[in-house]
Amino acid sequence: MSCTMQEPTFLILTALAAEPTHGYGVIHAVEQVSQGEVVLRPGTLYGALDRLTEQGLIEVDREEAVDGRLRRYYRLTDAGSAALAAEVKRIRRNADAAAARLRLAFGGIG
Repeated sequence: MSCTMQEPTFLILTALAAEPTHGYGVIHAVEQVSQGEVVLRPGTLYGALDRLTEQGLIEVDREEAVDGRLRRYYRLTDAGSAALAAEVKRIRRNADAAAARLRLAFGGIG
């Protein structure tokens, strides 16, 4: 991914980094990782999952029937893992630069 990731995309990829997860699991993991600041609605999530699948960043890992409904598990692809790692590096670099400027301007803050 060549441009900056939107926060929901970053959090969805982060949620899938540990292991394949189904939609509800992604919603729960995003809420946990963001400490409750981001709560994805199912419609938003499934649209994003479709988009990320089309972009080759995630793929369907498996499907299973649960209570008569199909549960689809998604996982990161190698491209998704690389995109997430690049975004982590970009965010870290920007955060380090901001902290350094705060230290210069306010002595010890950041």
